[in-house]
Amino acid sequence: MKLLVLNGPNLNLLGQREPDLYGHETLADIENTLRRQALDNGIEIDFLQTNHEGELIERIHAARQESTPSSSIRLPGRIPQWPCWMH
Repeated sequence: MKLLVLNGPNLNLLGQREPDLYGHETLADIENTLRRQALDNGIEIDFLQTNHEGELIERIHAARQESTPSSSIRLPGRIPQWPCWMH
């Protein structure tokens, strides 16, 4: 199984921006935790964080052309028209 995790605008600031509100854990911390869990479960995982909506869309299109991933998680950050969803 392959998993693609897409993180949208401002999520690169986790742990830095308003840590009293959002916590001290960084996006890198979260990715490392997910990487370890994926490895333990035989899952290939790839991450992309960008502050540019178009880059997220291009990565989704590229994944479709690659016939991967088998699942994706999209965390849009501050893209209000996108729901948080998995498929």
